[in-house]
Amino acid sequence: MDNLESIAVRVEDGLDESLRTDNVWPLLRQIEQALQSLQESGSETVIDLGAMPFSAQDEQDLRERLGRGEVNATVEAFGPTLVQETAFAGVWLVEYLDAEQRRLTLHLQIARIPDLLITPADDLADSLASLRRANRDFSAAPTEDVQ
Repeated sequence: MDNLESIAVRVEDGLDESLRTDNVWPLLRQIEQALQSLQESGSETVIDLGAMPFSAQDEQDLRERLGRGEVNATVEAFGPTLVQETAFAGVWLVEYLDAEQRRLTLHLQIARIPDLLITPADDLADSLASLRRANRDFSAAPTEDVQ
């Protein structure tokens, strides 16, 4: 046991892309319950697909079941974040990528609008202060008469 190199290791082919974990059906039921909760009480739900056994085939199956909605958004902050409405209003796929376009995680967010797209209150205050400064600078600038 004093030499790990003596342990034989054989690498098989990569992960079988057709692997299914059978988590899509329970996930669809969870989405249904979350959507009902959103409708009845306004309670939002985030499901982190990266935190559960979920294969590439599962993701493909899920995307086929959920379809595509009308809204797409990309947020550029520390790498792009892709927001895609599904065919079911209130059910959003949110994919977080790093600066090299590698996926960090994939979330399902059941909400009227994903949190990522809501302007934070602090940002509103900063924006208002900046606009007021810009307007003061503009009104103080000399103007030329146009003839």
